[in-house]
Amino acid sequence: MVPNLFSLLIINCFLVLIFWSGAKAELFTAISEVEPLLVTHKRIIDDLDHYIQQEEKRLFTLKKQLSIYKREHDKAMEDIPNYLGNPINAFTLIKRLTADLDYIEQTIKVGTEYIKNITMNHDDVKYPAIEDLTGAAQALTRLQETYYLDVTELAEGVLNGVTYSTPMTAGDCFELGRALYNEEDYKNGLAWMLVSLQKYKKENEPYFFNETTILDYISFSYYLLGDVTNALEWTKKLLEVDPNHSRARNNIPHYQKAIAEEEVKLAKKKRGDVGEESQQVVTVPEELSEFMKEKKMYEHLCRGEMDIPPEIAKKLYCRYLTENHPFLKLAPIKMEYAYLKPDIVIFHDVMSDDEIKFIQEAAKPRFKRAVVHDARTGKLVPAPYRISKSAWLKDDEADVIERVSQRVAHMTGLSMYSAEELQVVNYGIGGHYEPHYDFARKAESAFKKFHGNRIATVLFYMSDVAQGGATVFTKLGLSLFPIKGAAAFWLNLHPSGEGDLATRHAACPVLRGSKWVSNKWLHQGGQELLKPCNLEYQGEAIIRPIPKPIPKTSR
Repeated sequence: MVPNLFSLLIINCFLVLIFWSGAKAELFTAISEVEPLLVTHKRIIDDLDHYIQQEEKRLFTLKKQLSIYKREHDKAMEDIPNYLGNPINAFTLIKRLTADLDYIEQTIKVGTEYIKNITMNHDDVKYPAIEDLTGAAQALTRLQETYYLDVTELAEGVLNGVTYSTPMTAGDCFELGRALYNEEDYKNGLAWMLVSLQKYKKENEPYFFNETTILDYISFSYYLLGDVTNALEWTKKLLEVDPNHSRARNNIPHYQKAIAEEEVKLAKKKRGDVGEESQQVVTVPEELSEFMKEKKMYEHLCRGEMDIPPEIAKKLYCRYLTENHPFLKLAPIKMEYAYLKPDIVIFHDVMSDDEIKFIQEAAKPRFKRAVVHDARTGKLVPAPYRISKSAWLKDDEADVIERVSQRVAHMTGLSMYSAEELQVVNYGIGGHYEPHYDFARKAESAFKKFHGNRIATVLFYMSDVAQGGATVFTKLGLSLFPIKGAAAFWLNLHPSGEGDLATRHAACPVLRGSKWVSNKWLHQGGQELLKPCNLEYQGEAIIRPIPKPIPKTSR
């Protein structure tokens, strides 16, 4: 460990005394020789006084950090899922264990090194990385944009008008803004920096950054966003706080020149003296236009703003499912039609709390970042549009897993012969999965090791979600919000074997809560007699009674 300031001070005083004893021996023999020692005495008083002030400041900072850690930890332990299900709490927890801890370590060496050295020797201690902080910042932005959340309210711990957490500090907002800035999300980074500045002025707390740092980020963010006028105004504010800021002083003439050039262009435009470049009309590529339309629909549906056609809505109904297997005569399944043609069905109360708990515990040790099929290579790769962790469970691992698979066969009337293993998924902070198909398109090379394409999807909801987390069908205008113990079911293919484009769906960001789901994907293999193909492209794709029991099939 690096020697602390007190140790260095003692060594320094010791060397001073050695110097005096060597150069001025026998000081006691004359008072005139002792008098200079008062200078040394005063130096030691000043040094010790300075050391004590610094030590008190260090301890005050440590005590304050410890108080925050204790307060938030106590809150978390009262209800861990509810605490961590709040994205603000999750972000600030990661921030405390990354940026805050680094700040303490850099500025106050004594104590923090001890903490890290000790805790890192334990296998059960985990430190988040800076990538986790960036991911959490992006998640908050995703939630903000999807659910129309106000940055100022978020900073106060408010989600949709309800206060769920402790207000964020200037430091929290600064780290969030800086993380987004580093990811070149200047618009959202700027919004958080502006809130950080407001809080910084009110708090009057020591941070590793100061008002100048925040103003620097704000002014340059405006410039990077193309708003040179605001960039100039905020740079002037920066120079009022720090007149010697060299970068700001150099930027002033650059911004003034850019503004002058823009004014010349505007003047020419008013006179009608416009060059060919200015007359060009910017057109949005068709693919991008479709993407933007779908994104808008996706966000509408995530907020529960459904758009089911009235002629479909009035025909929706509920019933008991008693066909497909004799067992269902004794224990019918509650069945709700959420959409017709294609049929989207909700089976209620088809997974018990005990089964859910067992599956969750079995999946946790195997969790890995969720991946998607690369359409070009067919390989599984992580993607920014799918934020979650998943694990796969085999039927022969436990009776519970096998029982769930058998239940899927009863519910759907389909064979499990070519079904995939049970995929268990837990979504992270603001976890989501953007619009996609479950089946493979013709140009894609996925599912080579399986018997045919994915004919059907069964999606079990293993938790309720306080806010957000819906499964939405962007082509149908349908939103399905998680109901613990229920399962959604739909066919991905037409009777002809062609993919049903109407089944395009997405998992919305989790605003508050922890979303657990499990998927069972069924393939074409083994369905030849149960769901025979035909040449008709448009099929009804609905559940039909099976005339005889389905025997249990081996995988």
